[in-house]
This record gives sequence, structure tokens and C-alpha cells, in this order.
Amino acid sequence: MNMPAPDKQAPVDHALIDRVRQFVKDEVLPVATRLEHADEYPAQIVEGFKRLGLFGCNVPREFGGLGLDYTTFAAIIEELARGWMSIVGPLGTHSVICDIIHRFGTDEQRRTFLPGLTSGARRGGLALTEADAGTDVKRLRTTATRHGDGYLINGSKMWITNGKRGDTFVLAAKTSAKAKSPHQAISAFVIEKGGPGFRVVREIDTLGYRGVENCELAFENFFVPAANLIGGVEGSGFKQIMTGLESERINVAARGVGVARAAFEDALAYSQKRETFGKPICEHQTIQIKLAEMATRIEASRLLVVSAAQKKDRGERCDLEAAMAKLFATETAQFVALESLRIHGGAGYSTDLPVERYYRDAPLLMIGGGTNELQHLIIARRLLAQHPIQSEDGLV
Repeated sequence: MNMPAPDKQAPVDHALIDRVRQFVKDEVLPVATRLEHADEYPAQIVEGFKRLGLFGCNVPREFGGLGLDYTTFAAIIEELARGWMSIVGPLGTHSVICDIIHRFGTDEQRRTFLPGLTSGARRGGLALTEADAGTDVKRLRTTATRHGDGYLINGSKMWITNGKRGDTFVLAAKTSAKAKSPHQAISAFVIEKGGPGFRVVREIDTLGYRGVENCELAFENFFVPAANLIGGVEGSGFKQIMTGLESERINVAARGVGVARAAFEDALAYSQKRETFGKPICEHQTIQIKLAEMATRIEASRLLVVSAAQKKDRGERCDLEAAMAKLFATETAQFVALESLRIHGGAGYSTDLPVERYYRDAPLLMIGGGTNELQHLIIARRLLAQHPIQSEDGLV
């Protein structure tokens, strides 16, 4: 199956980014703290995504989407995360499965699923992670066994965003016990709720990233038509999903920039209001050093995100750049959130201000989309593959 050509790369859509920024100011910031503390799903905000067309950000126009370049999409994610990191969840995982279906799905799969995903009539999720298979995807235990004109799915999935309210998922499962490698045993399917054998077991309570659902799903002889095997070929799921994770890592990196920006901007403003020893604390060198370090890391993070996004826009392999962006931007989010809390002092530790929320949200970014420990390994291995040394006889 040949991947369809992406929309021609266009300049960054600054007008749309401005609309998203205004949306965050008007509809997210006024309610974020209340919804987050109550762990309440942001239903009205998600409806706002529909009005803006955000569910179709990375879907080509022929299927009703915006056909945005990844550079614009990353900027949109940053703006949303600046307002409240949790709200990116229902959109982020949705965009990953849109990317997978668009790139690797059959023509019929694209026609069947992309228009509904684009409009938000369908809500998407990625059913990949399991209790014993997160970073190590090869350890997947969920199986898809051929049965008549389809497959029977058995197993369970963990940490599935949109698991409760979503209805369309890309699921990874093992279709062969005899494959030459663990990678070749994995296939990807588009699955839909509604049939017997698909159960939402529970919502998982979390430290941060509150207000959106993170669910455990269970499958017991859940039937999926053979027509829903992505690309129509078994054994290609690992490559399909890993390619989708490139876009997710850019997405997660952009979230890191947004959270870091929120924490920094709050600290910058507070440091000019709070006084100690007869002057604003921003006039103390210790605070100035903190602010300078925070701002520099944020700017570097954004540049790494843009570099990865632009490379993906050009259709080039970008796992190295996406890993660098994800690693640095999410570590920056954690660093800046803690420095912001320190600048705010006791006020930052209270729930009166959103600083404590940034501090609780940031750790997830270092785990989701592949742990940062894994990103180190991806970076090192790609660098070694790109720059092998040669012996004197010309052999590597």
C-alpha cells in the first residue's frame, strides 16, 4: 500500500494559531482550575475543538480536514497546553490515529473513518499500552486470532485516553506466534465500540493530567472485521504505529513547551509583584538567573520542536529529531515548573494558583509517548547509525 502524498507544505497558519490562542483565553483559562480540581471532563472545551476544526488538523482536505503542516499543529498544541495541558489529551491521541489511518490505511478505510474523525463525530484513541508492555512494545500480549471473515481480539490495554468517550481506536495486537521477529508478529486494527466483548474496566486516577479519561480496556473474543486490518496486511502494525508515534512525540514535546511557558509566564509576572527586602524579587540576582535559565530552555525547546515538525512536513524520517525534541522539551517543562514553584514560594505550593498544577502535569510528559530514558536510547542509536567510523581497510 503506497502512502498518499501529504498536502503541499504551506506557511505556518498564524491566523488559526491566533484563533486558538484567543479560544484558550476566553474558554479555557477561566474554567481550567475549577475543572481540574474537580477532575471534571471539559466537555464544552472539547465541543469548541469541533468549531475550530481541530479534530481534523492533520487530515487532508479531501476528507474534510484542515490539512495542516506539523509546524502549525505543534504551535496549536503549545497554545492549548499553555492554557491547560489536560485538554490536549482528547485531541492528541485522536490525531495520532488519524495520521496512522491516513498514511497506512486502505482507500476504503480512509473513506470510512477519516470523515467522521475529522468532524469529531467519531472520537479516536490509540490502544497500544498494556500493563506489562509500555515502552517495550514487543511484549504485547493482546492477540488477534483469525475467525471467519475477521479476527477475535483477546487481552487488555492500559492508559487509554478517550477510552470512555471514544468510539474508534487503533489497536495493536499479535496476529502470529511464528513470526521471525517480535515486530513482525504485531498488526494494527481499527476497532469500534458497540459489539460484545469490548469493556471499559475503569478510569485510572492520576497525580496530574486530570479532567480527561485514562482507562483500562478489556477484550474477550471481541470481533473485528478483516476489512479493519490497517493496510490489509498482517505484521505491519509495529511500523505503522511507530511512525504514528513520531507525530505523537512532536505533539508531546509541544505540550512540554506549553506547560513550561505557562509556568514561566506566571513566574515572570509574580516576580515583578512580589517584594522582599524593599524591592521586587525580580531585582534579586538569584531570581534573575532562574528567569534567564527558564526562558533560554523554553526557546531551545521550541526550536527543537520546530526542527522535528519541519522535517516531518518534508516527508523525511524524523525519529531522531522527534526524540530530541520530546526529551528536551519535557525535561524543560519539569524543570521550569519546579523553578516557578520556587519563585512563587508558599503561594506556589497552594491550590490557589495554577503553579501546583503545572508541577503535577509535567511528569507525565516525561513518560507518555515513550519514556525519556527510551528517547536517550533512540537518539544514541540513530547517531551511531548515521556516523559510523571506518577501519583502515575501509570496513565499518
